Amino acid sequence: MEREVATLIIGAGPAGLAVAACLRRLGAPFLVVERAARVGASWHRHYDRLHLHTAKAHSALPYLDFPPAVSRYPSREQMISYLERYARHFDVTPQLGEEAQSVRAVEGAWLTTTTAGVYRSRQVIIATGYNAVPHVPAWPGQQHFRGPILHSSEYRNGEPFRGQRVLVVGFGNSGGEIAIDLHEHGARVTMSVRGAVNVVPREVLGVPILTVSIALSRLPAAIADLVSAPILRMTLGDLSRLGFRRPPLGPIALIKATSRIPLIDIGTIRLVRDGHIGIRGGIDSMSETAVTFVDGASRHFDAIVLATGFRPGVERLLEESNSLRSASATSRRDRAIGEAGLYFCGFFVSATGMLRDIASDARLIAAQVTGVA
Repeated sequence: MEREVATLIIGAGPAGLAVAACLRRLGAPFLVVERAARVGASWHRHYDRLHLHTAKAHSALPYLDFPPAVSRYPSREQMISYLERYARHFDVTPQLGEEAQSVRAVEGAWLTTTTAGVYRSRQVIIATGYNAVPHVPAWPGQQHFRGPILHSSEYRNGEPFRGQRVLVVGFGNSGGEIAIDLHEHGARVTMSVRGAVNVVPREVLGVPILTVSIALSRLPAAIADLVSAPILRMTLGDLSRLGFRRPPLGPIALIKATSRIPLIDIGTIRLVRDGHIGIRGGIDSMSETAVTFVDGASRHFDAIVLATGFRPGVERLLEESNSLRSASATSRRDRAIGEAGLYFCGFFVSATGMLRDIASDARLIAAQVTGVA
């Protein structure tokens, strides 16, 4: 039996909650379904040490700021508290434990099948998150490695690895912070960095790097990178001396071209410079106790943490046709937010901060859904 709803929101993380709050402010009816048992579920699963890499001044969701007592870069616990408070403040009560399985267009509406039933709605807003599905690569011989190999989504803290040789694969923000955490818990840390990387400081002379990026966002990406290059050199020094290769594009241009976020450095580079974190290239193969890198060097490790990122996984919901999947990917990439009542929130990656973009897109989606200019 189908249930009629005006607007169905899939996901009760920051994006889903933001859209729901904006619709609530405009008096528009909606229903939120969430596969987990609580709002902001991904934040409950993240590693203990995690903090936002963007300042709270640019990271609040619409119509509710972070409390004054929250630190400039909110912790995992503070983010969980904020999201739960946000849901209460706007009276957003999702259908928890209900997973969306498919979304398809039918007769001018959308049919969404979940684990609990079928919904017919004029609008569907997919807000399942950019980092929904762990990306777990494989290498020759990996099955023979005797130690634990875990994705960053399974990592909690470095205590189980005290005194061990740990390889962190990947040089994004999760990898950089996990490497710090492992070092602080007494592990001997090496990072596998496969390709060229951009690195930016979290702050420049006490000013959050996101504030700088927002100020530069009106400029063409190549010009913005040219303007910021002397600042990065001044704060980070010559990273090629540490074994890093610089991409042909600067941080802002690379985000625009590939959606790849640079490492926002919160201390990883200092630990590399001081010799506490080793840097190796990409992985070629594994054996029972060792990893061989593409340069032929082989090193022994007790454990491996895969900070290899996530995938949105949206395409699994769009069962209707390849053309619909292709249109969804294009709309998310180009930020054409609505397509015949199908909307995406929380998938656009820019240099001005994902939470900031979520807040902006949520307001725009709510205005489009309700017809409010």
